[in-house]
Amino acid sequence: MHRTGLTPAQWVKLEPELPGNPRHGHAYKPHLPVINGILWRLKTGAPWRDIPE
Repeated sequence: MHRTGLTPAQWVKLEPELPGNPRHGHAYKPHLPVINGILWRLKTGAPWRDIPE
C-alpha cells in the first residue's frame, strides 16, 4: 500500500514515536492501518464516512 500508505522504511521511523496501549481501558487499534486510512482519506479527498472499515 505504498501509493497512499506508509512505506516499510517510513513505518520503522514512525512506529517508536507512537503511544503504546493504555494501562486502563481498551487497547488501541493497530496504528499502521489507522494511519494508512488517514493518509488515504487525505490523498483521495473522500468524506470521512466513506473510509473503509
